[in-house]
Amino acid sequence: MTTVLLVRHGRTSANTAGILAGRSEGVRLDETGEKQVSALAGRLAKVPLVAVVSSPLERCRQTSQALLDAREDGLGLALEDGVTECGYGDWTGKALKDLAKEDLWKTVQTHPSHVRFPGGESMSEMSARAVQAVRRRDAQIAAEHGDDAVWALVSHGDPIKAILADALGLHLDSFQRIMVDPASLSIIRYTATRPYVVTSNSTDVDLVALLSPPKKDAPRSEDAAVGGGLGAAGDAASEQPAASPTPDPTSAATPA
Repeated sequence: MTTVLLVRHGRTSANTAGILAGRSEGVRLDETGEKQVSALAGRLAKVPLVAVVSSPLERCRQTSQALLDAREDGLGLALEDGVTECGYGDWTGKALKDLAKEDLWKTVQTHPSHVRFPGGESMSEMSARAVQAVRRRDAQIAAEHGDDAVWALVSHGDPIKAILADALGLHLDSFQRIMVDPASLSIIRYTATRPYVVTSNSTDVDLVALLSPPKKDAPRSEDAAVGGGLGAAGDAASEQPAASPTPDPTSAATPA
C-alpha cells in the first residue's frame, strides 16, 4: 500500500494577478507562497519519505527544494515531465477574466474531456500522461522500497485534480468539482485492488498520525471499512486497519 503525497506548488504572483501561467518561464513563488511551502515543509520534515518527485517548472522545483531543505535524510530531487502543467497553448499568459469570455471557457468548466486548448494540449492528454506518470513512479517505488513506502509528488492544480479524479474513479468531466489550493496536500494510497483518496486539499491534517506505518501484527486492510471506521487519521493513530478515505474540508480554489 504505497502512499503518494500530492503537493501543489505554493502561491505565485500569477495566481494573485489572475494570470494563466501555464508553462511560462520565470513564474516563481511570491512571498506568501514561500511562507506556505515553508509551513508545509515543517509538517513533512518528520515523515519518512523515500522520494520527492517534481514537475520541472520553477515554481514546483522551488516548492520541492523547500521540502528537501527541511529534511535531514539527504533525499535528492527527481524531475518528472509527465506531471508538468497542462499545455494551455495560446491561452498561456492571458488573464483568466478575459479567457472567461471565450466560447471554449464553458466547455473547460463543464466538459473538459472535450477540450483542446488552441495551439496546445487537450485536457484528456494532460490527464492521461499525469495519471500514467504517477502510477509508473508508484510501481517503481513499491518495487524498490516496498508497499509501505511514502513519497511526495509536487505538481500543479490541473494535473493533481486529474490524478485525484482517476483515484476516485471519476470521469474527467467531473474533475472540476475537485479543489486543489496552493501548497495543499492530497494523499492517495495505491493498493493492488484500488486507490484510496485519504485526504484532499489539506493544509492541517496530522501527518505523523496519518502516515505512521502499522504494527506488523496489525497490517492495514485493502478493504473498505464498512460503516466508515475511525477515519484515516484515527485508524492510523490506533494502529487499526485504515481503509476508509475521509476527505478534509476544502477551501476556495485559486487559479492554477
